Amino acid sequence: MPTEQALVSQLVDRLRGTREAMIADLVRLTLVQIDALDHDAATRSLLEASLSENVVAGLNFLQQDFDPELLEAPSAAVAYARVLAQRDVPLSALVRAYRIGHSRVLDHAFAHLDALPAEHRVSLVLDVVRRSALFIDQICEQVGRAYERERERWVASQGGVRQQWVGALLGGGPVDRAAAERALRYPLDAVHVACTLWPVGAMTSFDLVTAVDEVRVHAMAVLRARAALVVPTDEREARLWLALPAGGELRWRDDLAAPGGTVLHAAVGRPGTGLEGFRASARQSAQVREILATKLTGAVPRGAAHWVHYGEVAPVALMAGDLPAVRDFVTGTLGELARRDARGATLRETLRVFLAHRRSHAAAAQAMNLHRNSVQYRVRQAAALLPDGPADDFNVRAALLAAHWLGDAVLR
Repeated sequence: MPTEQALVSQLVDRLRGTREAMIADLVRLTLVQIDALDHDAATRSLLEASLSENVVAGLNFLQQDFDPELLEAPSAAVAYARVLAQRDVPLSALVRAYRIGHSRVLDHAFAHLDALPAEHRVSLVLDVVRRSALFIDQICEQVGRAYERERERWVASQGGVRQQWVGALLGGGPVDRAAAERALRYPLDAVHVACTLWPVGAMTSFDLVTAVDEVRVHAMAVLRARAALVVPTDEREARLWLALPAGGELRWRDDLAAPGGTVLHAAVGRPGTGLEGFRASARQSAQVREILATKLTGAVPRGAAHWVHYGEVAPVALMAGDLPAVRDFVTGTLGELARRDARGATLRETLRVFLAHRRSHAAAAQAMNLHRNSVQYRVRQAAALLPDGPADDFNVRAALLAAHWLGDAVLR
């Protein structure tokens, strides 16, 4: 007759067989039920890593039956807690995520009970509930301590103080503007351009600070900015606001491009006036950041920095909040042209550039560094794959733009 621990081990083996689906379910459920954790693609990726490592550690703990005092929180779980502390997400949201996750994993576990001996199911359930609760308590205590230490350090730092003031300004509630300007040393009555900056590849927090400051100096010089404000979002990302001189918004887009040798991506909002412009440009910058994160997901860093302005992606920004709906629109509009392969990518990009250059084969050829005949051939091939409507139909243009910026997330 199998021992109770042997039965637990059998149950864990079954759960491991469905681990990826279980983790995907946990991520989805957590984001649906806890709005405070649904920030952007970067933090969602950290959440997924934390949940994945916690599930693996939890299953190992159940199967090996060792002393819970020996448990150590997974590194991804600790890193996620620290990032939430830096972003001013309440600790209660993190703890609630662990409680929801615990309950959901038990649901997955108990779905496998029918395959185990009936006479042992009650004792098995009690043992799994008890030991999984011990695991959650230990991990919650450790990530909670990591959160609190990081929160104290972050708030005490100059960056943390600036982040708190900026958080109040972006929150939309009443705020003492004069006090905010004194604390931030930045004028709120200006025309503002907001940028979100993050590394192209792996980078230490110290190197990130240095790189962001280089961008600040470059941007202030080319735009002749009155002032600049740098606020770290966390150790992997920073926000930059530039106060433009009178009339500076007329030429900002031509001047603000990636400097040579930069190691940072940049998502840039449109210029906006006063406090509302400060907020609107930051909101647009965040939308561009989200689009770029989707486009770059899974891409191998190659040292090329993407500097993208809101005006380039504004239609996509309005669509990107519902990726499944965008995917349906793109695949329905482009048909076979929405295939996720090299040929489809080549034909889509050629058609997009051709339409963007007012259907000029010569202009598209120059933009793509191709022979005019190559552009003509590709455009014909792309148009032949469209299910209906002319190649310059508005829906086709919008679908091509979405496919260009959102990539595999909206393709077949």
